[in-house]
Amino acid sequence: MREYCLPAALAATLCLPTAAHAVPSFAEQTGLRCVACHVGAFGPQLTQIGRDFKLHAYTLSGGGSDAFPPLAAMAQTSFTHTSQGQAGGAAPGFGSNDNLTLDQASLFIAGRIADPAGMFVQLTYDGTGHAFTWDNLDIRYSDDGTLAGKKLTWGATLNNNPTVQDLWNTTPAWGFPFAASPLAPTPAAATLIDGGLAQTVLGAGLYAKWDDLLYVEVDGYHSLDRSVQKALGAAGSPPTLMDGLFPYWRVALEQSWGPHHVELGTYGMAASPFPAGITGGTSDTVTDTAVDASWQFDPSPDINVSAYATWIGESQDLKASRVAAGTNPHDSLRTFRTNVSFTYQNSYTANAQWFDTTGSSDLAQFGGSPNSAGWVTELDWTPGGKDGSFLPDWLNVKVSLQYVAYTKFDGTTQNASANDTFYGLIWWAVPLR
Repeated sequence: MREYCLPAALAATLCLPTAAHAVPSFAEQTGLRCVACHVGAFGPQLTQIGRDFKLHAYTLSGGGSDAFPPLAAMAQTSFTHTSQGQAGGAAPGFGSNDNLTLDQASLFIAGRIADPAGMFVQLTYDGTGHAFTWDNLDIRYSDDGTLAGKKLTWGATLNNNPTVQDLWNTTPAWGFPFAASPLAPTPAAATLIDGGLAQTVLGAGLYAKWDDLLYVEVDGYHSLDRSVQKALGAAGSPPTLMDGLFPYWRVALEQSWGPHHVELGTYGMAASPFPAGITGGTSDTVTDTAVDASWQFDPSPDINVSAYATWIGESQDLKASRVAAGTNPHDSLRTFRTNVSFTYQNSYTANAQWFDTTGSSDLAQFGGSPNSAGWVTELDWTPGGKDGSFLPDWLNVKVSLQYVAYTKFDGTTQNASANDTFYGLIWWAVPLR
């Protein structure tokens, strides 16, 4: 699941302006509209204020009521058309093409618990799978101090998806595209860190940002038991289970001058998945190492240009899968994504992304070649979330028109365009108290 318009931090999926507010929970604390914390007045692209809000554990205040629990709701409704219909239907209960659907509906509990701790909790109904699940979770503690005479912000996080706690829109949890069709065909191969562990693990870690320049974080994760995953609606078939505790790391440098903000970083993890979710035997070893960069440019209050890039390299030692399923002894995957957005008057945004995944050909692991590439283009309109909006303060809406064009799909260029997808989305959010 993706985020939305919360004034900051989590970029979490919801931007409900209330008077001078941005999200029920976060808005009541900050007294800010969505535009203060989100590029385009609707998340999840964070501004510097938004990143600071998340860094400080969702506790910054300056608004009105601190009512607890702070509640909000959001929903996504969409239309999906693929260049070629999907045999047997796009999903159970849906036709082969041209489907209208409720993608998801979510309830949020997000805001300050008690200084200096805050939380972002999302519970979601999956409109295509017709099931309830826990979604994004990030509970944080933060404090300020000094180190070597420079400002130091440090804290702790408890979360359920490596990168969901990240401050930048380059890592998988909050990267573009911020929403995608649940009824469209997608490539078979993806690195483990690229959403493969979302909501199936629970982890805790420490982070620190020094002199508004250097950010460092280290976390440890453990798989939730299969019965717990099932109870939370997160269990796949087969379930995703890791062998023991595994680490996640994040290092980033950032610098701002004038209208420019630049970030350069690295992140990664090393995990040991059990093939087919069968525990008790030998596990594989998967190491993901990534580099990322971002640039935001605000030459005037009416214009924002943002650019993001990430490269993820994955090394797989398949000592367990080789015995169980006949895979290669070793495989590799490499994913590169880069996107640019142009926003005018915090209402109109044009986005373009190039994506490319390459790797080892493995019939048992990927069904053959994992190579896929293509373009995502998207136009967004956000009529609310800022001063002068014609929508009421309690409602925020984002309308998106997205097109995904494949130049290669699962190792072949022949007929790759049959998977091209048009996706029209209406994304809205409202406060509940």
